Amino acid sequence: MPASKFLSDKFCAVRAKRERRKEARPGELLDAALDLFVEKGFAATKSEEVAARAGVSKGTLFLYFPSKEELFKAVISENLAGRFDDWNARFAAFQGGTPEMLRECMNIWWDHIGSTKVSGITKLMLSEGRNFPELARFYREQFVSPAHVLLRRVLQRGIDRGEFAPVDVDQAVYTVVAPMVFLMLNKHSADVCGTADAPLDPKRFLDLQTDFILAGLAAKPAQGRAS
Repeated sequence: MPASKFLSDKFCAVRAKRERRKEARPGELLDAALDLFVEKGFAATKSEEVAARAGVSKGTLFLYFPSKEELFKAVISENLAGRFDDWNARFAAFQGGTPEMLRECMNIWWDHIGSTKVSGITKLMLSEGRNFPELARFYREQFVSPAHVLLRRVLQRGIDRGEFAPVDVDQAVYTVVAPMVFLMLNKHSADVCGTADAPLDPKRFLDLQTDFILAGLAAKPAQGRAS
């Protein structure tokens, strides 16, 4: 192979690799940011640490995300808020009973959020949200509110179909959310709620909590009139 052709091919390969690298940088930065925010918290994480973990300069980080606050919002949008279009479509097309829908909803949450490092964002917001009200507002608007809307739809579907007893749907949502929040806090708090003789099994715990919730929501059979 002529030397000129070899050098030309090598140059093209290097350039293509750099272009692919440039396109991948936003995703790599978001992955690095998620890791560090979960490990250290928002306040303790420095922008240069995120850039270093992603293998880019601080200037490159700010090219994509002008501030640490914007970076954190992008992490929320990418890992939490971006899931709702798919989830809403999935449950809109659901053909089974509402108890099965609610169970699937909680299992999907565990598989895609609760069991992953993304769940650390909730612990971070609970511990630091008061100090960063703008980020707390963004988290509520982009994740908490859409989650509540989805859960209210599920609960109201059960009531409308006679599968669930009439309940205060707005408050019942918190009953569904509570075991999820507990698991996220425990996962990112060195499993402080578990014990050696009875270790916490998150999946079994969530299944049991779902059983309790469904038993409480179950529509009661009509009582016959006394003769």
